[in-house]
Amino acid sequence: MDRSRFQQWLDHYVAAWQSYDEAAIRDLFSEDAEYRYHPWDAEAVRGREAIASDWVENRDAPGSWRASYSATACDDGLCVATGTSDYLTEDRSAVDRTYYNAFFCLFDDAGRCSSFTEYYMQAPGAAAQSSTTS
Repeated sequence: MDRSRFQQWLDHYVAAWQSYDEAAIRDLFSEDAEYRYHPWDAEAVRGREAIASDWVENRDAPGSWRASYSATACDDGLCVATGTSDYLTEDRSAVDRTYYNAFFCLFDDAGRCSSFTEYYMQAPGAAAQSSTTS
């Protein structure tokens, strides 16, 4: 896996998130993949079928977000991406909150992710704005 192929994988990741197409989600991950939404998750979502099911069961509303991730580094199957995820207001007219993301991904020889861990942080000011509108 090199940065160019990883960027393609990230683009497919965003497209799969937008569509919630289970086949597209499964195609991103190895059979025995581990997926962690947070680095502290003791139990990962395990296996491509479980990952696809988890995504579909916990979907975001269509058009409620936008995301942009860039391949930052790849070395011997370990790749790192950084980017942002913006969640929009209910009427989609503005950004409600922004998260800065870092993904740590291990890939198998077939180019499928075998381990995915996400780190994210909400942008300063967004938490105060969200709490005053809640």
